[in-house]
Amino acid sequence: MARYSVETKWGPEKAVEMAIAYFGEASLGLEVIEQGPCCAYFEGGGGHIYVTAGAGEKGTTVELETREWDYHVRRFMREMS
Repeated sequence: MARYSVETKWGPEKAVEMAIAYFGEASLGLEVIEQGPCCAYFEGGGGHIYVTAGAGEKGTTVELETREWDYHVRRFMREMS
């Protein structure tokens, strides 16, 4: 399991929406197990991704925990920053 963090200019809700669009069933095909205004949990392909987003002083911090999806998480982080 790996944990990552990235800063973004997007608000927490927008960051979660972007994660759902990127990792969800319509794109990478992961099932959205849980979803809220500041978090989302995905499962599929023998692994998972947990995304949390919180507002900070200079933007939003997006934290990602993953198993088996590191490559795609790192690509998503590049798009977020």
